[in-house]
Amino acid sequence: MLATLPASLDDNLLVGVDTLDDAAVYRVDDDTALVMTVDVITPPVDDPFLFGQIGAANALSDIYAMGARPLVALNVIGFPDDQLPAETLHGIVAGANERVLAAGAALGGGHTTRDDEPKFGLAVTGQVHPERFWSNAGAQPGDQLILTKPIGSGVLFNASRAKRLHADDLAPVIDILIELNRRAAEVFGQFSVHAATDISGFGLLGHATEIANASDVTLQLEYSEIKVFPRAEELYRQGTTTASNAANRSMAEGKVQIDIKLKPEQEEVLFDPQTSGGLLVALPAEEVPAVMAALADADVDLAAVVGRVLPPKPPFRIVVV
Repeated sequence: MLATLPASLDDNLLVGVDTLDDAAVYRVDDDTALVMTVDVITPPVDDPFLFGQIGAANALSDIYAMGARPLVALNVIGFPDDQLPAETLHGIVAGANERVLAAGAALGGGHTTRDDEPKFGLAVTGQVHPERFWSNAGAQPGDQLILTKPIGSGVLFNASRAKRLHADDLAPVIDILIELNRRAAEVFGQFSVHAATDISGFGLLGHATEIANASDVTLQLEYSEIKVFPRAEELYRQGTTTASNAANRSMAEGKVQIDIKLKPEQEEVLFDPQTSGGLLVALPAEEVPAVMAALADADVDLAAVVGRVLPPKPPFRIVVV
Protein backbone atom coordinates (compact mmCIF):
# COMPACT_ATOMS: atom_id res chain seq x y z
CA MET A 1 0.00 0.00 0.00
CA LEU A 2 2.76 2.43 0.92
CA ALA A 3 4.30 1.92 -2.51
CA THR A 4 1.19 3.52 -4.06
CA LEU A 5 1.69 6.75 -2.09
CA PRO A 6 3.96 9.66 -3.03
CA ALA A 7 7.55 8.86 -2.07
CA SER A 8 9.47 10.95 0.43
CA LEU A 9 11.82 13.46 -1.16
CA ASP A 10 13.86 13.81 2.04
CA ASP A 11 17.40 12.63 1.34
CA ASN A 12 17.92 12.08 5.04
CA LEU A 13 15.51 9.13 4.99
CA LEU A 14 18.18 6.51 4.41
CA VAL A 15 15.90 3.47 4.74
CA GLY A 16 12.17 3.65 4.07
CA VAL A 17 9.73 1.11 2.68
CA ASP A 18 11.52 0.15 -0.53
CA THR A 19 13.54 -2.79 0.82
CA LEU A 20 10.99 -4.03 3.38
CA ASP A 21 13.57 -3.53 6.11
CA ASP A 22 12.97 -4.01 9.81
CA ALA A 23 13.04 -0.30 10.66
CA ALA A 24 13.29 3.16 9.15
CA VAL A 25 16.62 4.98 9.29
CA TYR A 26 16.76 8.79 9.34
CA ARG A 27 20.00 10.79 9.26
CA VAL A 28 20.16 13.60 11.82
CA ASP A 29 23.72 14.71 11.08
CA ASP A 30 26.99 13.31 9.75
CA ASP A 31 27.50 11.14 12.84
CA THR A 32 23.98 10.20 13.93
CA ALA A 33 21.00 8.45 12.42
CA LEU A 34 17.80 7.48 14.20
CA VAL A 35 16.40 3.98 13.70
CA MET A 36 12.64 3.70 14.29
CA THR A 37 10.28 0.75 14.45
CA VAL A 38 6.92 -0.28 15.89
CA ASP A 39 5.76 -3.84 16.49
CA VAL A 40 2.65 -5.18 18.26
CA ILE A 41 1.66 -8.79 19.06
CA THR A 42 -1.23 -10.64 20.63
CA PRO A 43 -0.53 -12.77 23.73
CA PRO A 44 1.49 -15.91 22.97
CA VAL A 45 1.27 -16.87 26.66
CA ASP A 46 -1.20 -16.30 29.52
CA ASP A 47 1.29 -14.83 31.99
CA PRO A 48 1.15 -10.99 31.71
CA PHE A 49 4.78 -10.43 32.72
CA LEU A 50 6.05 -12.95 30.17
CA PHE A 51 3.78 -11.44 27.52
CA GLY A 52 5.36 -8.04 28.16
CA GLN A 53 8.86 -9.50 28.03
CA ILE A 54 8.25 -11.32 24.75
CA GLY A 55 6.51 -8.33 23.16
CA ALA A 56 9.32 -6.01 24.14
CA ALA A 57 12.10 -8.36 23.01
CA ASN A 58 10.25 -8.80 19.72
CA ALA A 59 10.08 -5.05 19.06
CA LEU A 60 13.63 -4.33 20.23
CA SER A 61 14.87 -7.00 17.83
CA ASP A 62 14.10 -4.74 14.86
CA ILE A 63 16.60 -2.20 16.18
CA TYR A 64 19.29 -4.84 16.64
CA ALA A 65 18.61 -6.16 13.14
CA MET A 66 19.64 -2.75 11.78
CA GLY A 67 22.91 -2.74 13.72
CA ALA A 68 21.65 -0.01 16.03
CA ARG A 69 21.44 0.64 19.78
CA PRO A 70 17.98 1.15 21.34
CA LEU A 71 17.51 4.48 23.08
CA VAL A 72 13.88 4.89 24.08
CA ALA A 73 10.67 2.87 23.77
CA LEU A 74 6.98 3.74 23.99
CA ASN A 75 4.27 1.24 24.94
CA VAL A 76 1.57 0.52 22.34
CA ILE A 77 -1.29 -1.26 24.09
CA GLY A 78 -4.78 -2.52 23.36
CA PHE A 79 -6.53 -3.68 26.53
CA PRO A 80 -10.04 -4.92 27.45
CA ASP A 81 -10.35 -3.09 30.77
CA ASP A 82 -13.94 -4.29 31.14
CA GLN A 83 -12.75 -7.93 31.12
CA LEU A 84 -9.31 -7.94 32.74
CA PRO A 85 -8.08 -6.27 35.94
CA ALA A 86 -5.60 -3.43 36.05
CA GLU A 87 -3.08 -5.82 37.60
CA THR A 88 -2.89 -7.67 34.30
CA LEU A 89 -2.01 -4.48 32.44
CA HIS A 90 0.57 -3.63 35.08
CA GLY A 91 2.16 -7.05 34.68
CA ILE A 92 2.45 -6.62 30.90
CA VAL A 93 4.11 -3.22 31.21
CA ALA A 94 6.37 -4.41 34.04
CA GLY A 95 7.60 -7.30 31.89
CA ALA A 96 8.27 -4.95 28.98
CA ASN A 97 10.08 -2.48 31.19
CA GLU A 98 12.38 -5.24 32.45
CA ARG A 99 13.46 -6.04 28.88
CA VAL A 100 13.78 -2.38 27.89
CA LEU A 101 16.09 -1.78 30.84
CA ALA A 102 18.06 -4.91 29.94
CA ALA A 103 18.56 -3.35 26.51
CA GLY A 104 20.06 -0.25 28.13
CA ALA A 105 17.13 1.83 26.89
CA ALA A 106 14.41 3.87 28.62
CA LEU A 107 10.65 3.36 28.66
CA GLY A 108 9.23 6.80 28.00
CA GLY A 109 5.47 6.25 28.20
CA GLY A 110 3.12 5.20 25.44
CA HIS A 111 -0.53 4.93 24.48
CA THR A 112 -3.34 2.59 25.55
CA THR A 113 -6.66 2.01 23.81
CA ARG A 114 -9.61 -0.19 24.71
CA ASP A 115 -9.67 -3.40 22.66
CA ASP A 116 -11.53 -6.70 22.65
CA GLU A 117 -8.31 -8.62 23.35
CA PRO A 118 -4.93 -7.66 24.78
CA LYS A 119 -2.34 -6.40 22.34
CA PHE A 120 1.09 -5.16 23.27
CA GLY A 121 4.17 -3.83 21.57
CA LEU A 122 6.67 -1.03 21.51
CA ALA A 123 7.56 1.89 19.29
CA VAL A 124 11.34 1.99 19.60
CA THR A 125 13.89 4.59 18.58
CA GLY A 126 17.54 3.63 18.30
CA GLN A 127 20.76 5.22 17.18
CA VAL A 128 23.41 4.24 14.65
CA HIS A 129 26.09 5.93 12.56
CA PRO A 130 24.51 6.85 9.20
CA GLU A 131 27.19 4.91 7.32
CA ARG A 132 27.16 1.81 9.53
CA PHE A 133 23.58 0.58 9.69
CA TRP A 134 22.62 -2.83 8.33
CA SER A 135 19.81 -3.47 5.89
CA ASN A 136 18.29 -6.25 3.81
CA ALA A 137 19.95 -4.94 0.69
CA GLY A 138 23.63 -5.84 0.90
CA ALA A 139 24.07 -9.63 0.75
CA GLN A 140 26.79 -10.64 -1.74
CA PRO A 141 27.45 -13.94 -3.56
CA GLY A 142 29.95 -15.90 -1.51
CA ASP A 143 28.63 -14.67 1.84
CA GLN A 144 27.61 -17.20 4.43
CA LEU A 145 24.42 -17.00 6.49
CA ILE A 146 24.23 -17.24 10.29
CA LEU A 147 20.95 -17.71 12.18
CA THR A 148 21.11 -17.08 15.93
CA LYS A 149 17.96 -18.80 17.28
CA PRO A 150 15.97 -21.94 16.46
CA ILE A 151 12.70 -21.75 14.54
CA GLY A 152 9.32 -23.36 15.26
CA SER A 153 7.98 -21.25 18.13
CA GLY A 154 4.72 -20.41 16.35
CA VAL A 155 3.34 -23.95 16.33
CA LEU A 156 4.53 -24.48 19.92
CA PHE A 157 2.56 -21.46 21.14
CA ASN A 158 -0.53 -22.62 19.26
CA ALA A 159 -0.20 -26.11 20.71
CA SER A 160 0.15 -24.66 24.19
CA ARG A 161 -3.01 -22.59 23.80
CA ALA A 162 -4.84 -25.71 22.56
CA LYS A 163 -3.58 -27.68 25.60
CA ARG A 164 -1.56 -29.99 23.34
CA LEU A 165 1.76 -28.96 24.85
CA HIS A 166 2.69 -29.05 28.52
CA ALA A 167 3.96 -25.86 30.11
CA ASP A 168 7.22 -27.62 30.97
CA ASP A 169 7.88 -28.14 27.25
CA LEU A 170 7.23 -24.48 26.47
CA ALA A 171 9.31 -22.97 29.29
CA PRO A 172 12.73 -23.47 27.62
CA VAL A 173 11.38 -21.93 24.42
CA ILE A 174 10.17 -18.85 26.29
CA ASP A 175 13.58 -18.46 27.92
CA ILE A 176 15.12 -18.24 24.44
CA LEU A 177 12.50 -15.86 23.06
CA ILE A 178 12.78 -13.33 25.88
CA GLU A 179 16.54 -13.28 25.33
CA LEU A 180 17.40 -10.04 23.59
CA ASN A 181 19.34 -10.11 20.33
CA ARG A 182 21.63 -7.54 21.95
CA ARG A 183 24.66 -9.78 22.48
CA ALA A 184 24.43 -11.24 19.00
CA ALA A 185 24.18 -7.76 17.45
CA GLU A 186 27.15 -6.54 19.47
CA VAL A 187 29.24 -9.45 18.19
CA PHE A 188 28.17 -8.97 14.58
CA GLY A 189 28.99 -5.28 14.93
CA GLN A 190 32.67 -6.21 15.17
CA PHE A 191 32.60 -7.79 11.71
CA SER A 192 31.63 -6.96 8.11
CA VAL A 193 27.87 -7.47 8.07
CA HIS A 194 26.54 -7.23 4.52
CA ALA A 195 22.84 -7.79 5.28
CA ALA A 196 20.70 -8.64 8.27
CA THR A 197 17.13 -9.15 9.38
CA ASP A 198 15.34 -10.75 12.28
CA ILE A 199 13.04 -13.73 11.83
CA SER A 200 9.49 -12.96 12.91
CA GLY A 201 5.97 -13.33 11.56
CA PHE A 202 6.79 -14.19 7.93
CA GLY A 203 8.88 -17.19 8.99
CA LEU A 204 12.42 -18.07 7.98
CA LEU A 205 11.66 -18.37 4.27
CA GLY A 206 9.65 -15.15 4.20
CA HIS A 207 12.33 -13.02 5.79
CA ALA A 208 15.12 -14.75 3.87
CA THR A 209 13.24 -13.90 0.68
CA GLU A 210 13.22 -10.23 1.70
CA ILE A 211 17.02 -10.26 1.91
CA ALA A 212 17.27 -12.07 -1.42
CA ASN A 213 14.88 -9.65 -3.16
CA ALA A 214 16.48 -6.50 -1.76
CA SER A 215 20.01 -7.74 -2.50
CA ASP A 216 19.14 -9.30 -5.90
CA VAL A 217 20.69 -12.64 -4.93
CA THR A 218 19.54 -16.16 -4.17
CA LEU A 219 19.99 -17.65 -0.70
CA GLN A 220 20.82 -21.33 -0.33
CA LEU A 221 19.64 -22.73 3.02
CA GLU A 222 20.81 -26.08 4.37
CA TYR A 223 17.90 -27.65 6.22
CA SER A 224 20.12 -29.97 8.24
CA GLU A 225 21.93 -26.97 9.73
CA ILE A 226 18.79 -25.07 10.76
CA LYS A 227 18.01 -25.54 14.43
CA VAL A 228 14.37 -26.33 15.19
CA PHE A 229 12.73 -26.16 18.60
CA PRO A 230 12.04 -29.63 20.04
CA ARG A 231 8.57 -30.98 19.21
CA ALA A 232 7.81 -28.36 16.52
CA GLU A 233 8.02 -30.85 13.66
CA GLU A 234 6.13 -33.44 15.71
CA LEU A 235 3.26 -31.04 16.30
CA TYR A 236 2.98 -30.18 12.61
CA ARG A 237 2.96 -33.90 11.84
CA GLN A 238 0.09 -34.34 14.30
CA GLY A 239 -1.96 -31.64 12.58
CA THR A 240 -1.28 -28.54 14.65
CA THR A 241 -0.50 -25.43 12.60
CA THR A 242 -0.77 -21.64 12.79
CA ALA A 243 -2.97 -19.06 11.14
CA SER A 244 0.08 -17.64 9.31
CA ASN A 245 1.59 -20.72 7.68
CA ALA A 246 -0.65 -20.67 4.60
CA ALA A 247 -0.14 -16.94 4.05
CA ASN A 248 3.62 -17.26 4.49
CA ARG A 249 3.71 -20.11 2.01
CA SER A 250 1.67 -18.05 -0.46
CA MET A 251 4.13 -15.15 -0.18
CA ALA A 252 7.00 -17.45 -1.15
CA GLU A 253 5.15 -19.18 -3.97
CA GLY A 254 7.27 -19.43 -7.10
CA LYS A 255 10.34 -18.07 -5.31
CA VAL A 256 11.45 -21.15 -3.35
CA GLN A 257 13.06 -24.25 -4.81
CA ILE A 258 13.41 -27.25 -2.48
CA ASP A 259 16.16 -29.54 -3.75
CA ILE A 260 15.96 -31.99 -0.87
CA LYS A 261 13.30 -34.48 0.13
CA LEU A 262 11.56 -32.89 3.09
CA LYS A 263 8.67 -34.29 5.07
CA PRO A 264 5.54 -32.08 5.10
CA GLU A 265 6.17 -31.11 8.73
CA GLN A 266 9.72 -30.04 7.87
CA GLU A 267 8.45 -27.77 5.13
CA GLU A 268 5.89 -26.28 7.51
CA VAL A 269 8.60 -25.36 10.03
CA LEU A 270 10.27 -23.23 7.35
CA PHE A 271 7.06 -21.16 7.11
CA ASP A 272 6.41 -21.12 10.88
CA PRO A 273 5.82 -17.54 12.16
CA GLN A 274 8.30 -16.54 14.84
CA THR A 275 7.96 -14.09 17.69
CA SER A 276 11.23 -12.57 18.93
CA GLY A 277 13.18 -14.85 16.62
CA GLY A 278 16.88 -14.80 15.86
CA LEU A 279 18.95 -12.65 13.56
CA LEU A 280 19.71 -13.89 10.04
CA VAL A 281 22.98 -12.30 8.95
CA ALA A 282 25.05 -12.43 5.76
CA LEU A 283 28.81 -11.99 6.18
CA PRO A 284 31.97 -12.72 4.18
CA ALA A 285 32.75 -16.43 4.37
CA GLU A 286 36.30 -15.81 5.55
CA GLU A 287 35.04 -14.02 8.68
CA VAL A 288 32.51 -16.68 9.70
CA PRO A 289 34.82 -18.89 11.83
CA ALA A 290 35.83 -15.88 13.91
CA VAL A 291 32.22 -14.72 14.14
CA MET A 292 31.05 -18.11 15.37
CA ALA A 293 33.81 -18.20 17.98
CA ALA A 294 32.89 -14.71 19.18
CA LEU A 295 29.19 -15.64 19.36
CA ALA A 296 30.06 -18.68 21.47
CA ASP A 297 32.19 -16.51 23.77
CA ALA A 298 29.17 -14.20 24.16
CA ASP A 299 26.94 -17.18 25.08
CA VAL A 300 25.00 -16.94 21.83
CA ASP A 301 25.37 -20.70 21.69
CA LEU A 302 22.37 -21.52 19.49
CA ALA A 303 23.80 -19.70 16.47
CA ALA A 304 24.44 -21.81 13.38
CA VAL A 305 25.76 -21.36 9.86
CA VAL A 306 22.65 -22.21 7.84
CA GLY A 307 23.58 -21.43 4.26
CA ARG A 308 25.26 -19.17 1.76
CA VAL A 309 24.53 -16.46 -0.77
CA LEU A 310 24.49 -17.33 -4.48
CA PRO A 311 24.24 -15.20 -7.60
CA PRO A 312 20.59 -14.68 -8.60
CA LYS A 313 18.88 -17.76 -10.04
CA PRO A 314 15.59 -16.44 -11.45
CA PRO A 315 12.85 -17.03 -10.62
CA PHE A 316 14.09 -18.59 -7.37
CA ARG A 317 15.14 -16.43 -4.45
CA ILE A 318 15.58 -19.32 -1.99
CA VAL A 319 17.01 -22.77 -2.62
CA VAL A 320 16.70 -25.31 0.20
CA VAL A 321 19.19 -28.18 0.12
